Amino acid sequence: MQLGKMFGVLYAIMGLIFIPFILLGAFLGSLAPRHAGAPPAQFALVFAIGMAVAAPIFYGVMGFLTGLIGGFVYNLVAKWIGGIEVEVE
Repeated sequence: MQLGKMFGVLYAIMGLIFIPFILLGAFLGSLAPRHAGAPPAQFALVFAIGMAVAAPIFYGVMGFLTGLIGGFVYNLVAKWIGGIEVEVE
């Protein structure tokens, strides 16, 4: 469970790091010329704000699940082959 929590936090932080790039891309996309029938330019900015809120949550949940599954698989394999031994002096 600890590994899942750790990965969840790390991935959520990665999601926070991506927010400026998401917002910059949406802003630049809103400046692009539109063709007939295209949604208004503000749609890109509203979508980007939604993504900026959802990205850290999504990354955090996926990181948590990845950590849980990875820890479970490691524990299964460690029972079969003995795991990893570390000596600290």
